[in-house]
Amino acid sequence: MRYQVEHQTVYRYDVPVLQSQQLLHMMPRQTDFQHCESYTLVCVPTPAEQSRRLDFFGNHNDYVTLLVPHQSLQVTSRFQVSVLPRPRLSALSQSPAWESVQAALQLQGTQHLAAAPYIAATTKVTCSEALASFARLCFTPQRPLIEAAMALTQHIYREFEFDPQATDISTPLEEVLKGRRGVCQDFAHLMIGAMRSVGLACRYVSGYILTHPPAGQPRLVGADASHAWVSVYCPVHGWIDFDPTNNCLVQQDHITVAWGRDFSDVSPMRGVVLGGGQQHLSVKVTVTPLEYATL
Repeated sequence: MRYQVEHQTVYRYDVPVLQSQQLLHMMPRQTDFQHCESYTLVCVPTPAEQSRRLDFFGNHNDYVTLLVPHQSLQVTSRFQVSVLPRPRLSALSQSPAWESVQAALQLQGTQHLAAAPYIAATTKVTCSEALASFARLCFTPQRPLIEAAMALTQHIYREFEFDPQATDISTPLEEVLKGRRGVCQDFAHLMIGAMRSVGLACRYVSGYILTHPPAGQPRLVGADASHAWVSVYCPVHGWIDFDPTNNCLVQQDHITVAWGRDFSDVSPMRGVVLGGGQQHLSVKVTVTPLEYATL
């Protein structure tokens, strides 16, 4: 599948901003299953300084500095990307028991060095006995890792309700577990926290997902959104992505932008401003299969 993606972020301020510095995660990653064909980033006002580099996790970071007074900031990323098929669940059946993976990750050495940053708790993804108990509902003795991860994906989908009003960026994971409501970011953090609480490696993935309109209805511009899911480390198969919000193994409807330990490592846009007063944010995302895109 080939897609055209546009992500537009607009900040409006009550009083002029004198200076703004922003860190952006908007350029998609190159992976075994994804190739970025083109990418542009446009900021209004035009930045005085702009640069790009890779961070610790291998994500593309854009840094912009604005030095002219402004009462609005518009950042628009546009790119074309091709997404290849990933292995189906049937091809992942020969995964080791989760306890053997847990034991391997506890050993010192470099064999599983890539998984090391994604085992410990973070500020947004805590580890606890409550989360471990939640994980063990699916991670039963000697169950294959991939089978157990898929079961946990399904369990979160069945037991939790998608509710944009229930949480915000600061809602603790314990509240999400207790309230059984949230959004894709919450469900990704929940699955990561549960798996790390039983000693497994799991990372947070940000990107986009193609949404499908009802039969016979046209696709709506701006109807899509940023999305989040998880990636589970398996020594045999590498990193395998699961989407607990949509109850699926990630395939060609998902477009990967960045990954890290939790949302704070990969937020699409964050920064500091001098002045501005009250901020008003609007975001519009459009994901279009390239066969339908107007180039």
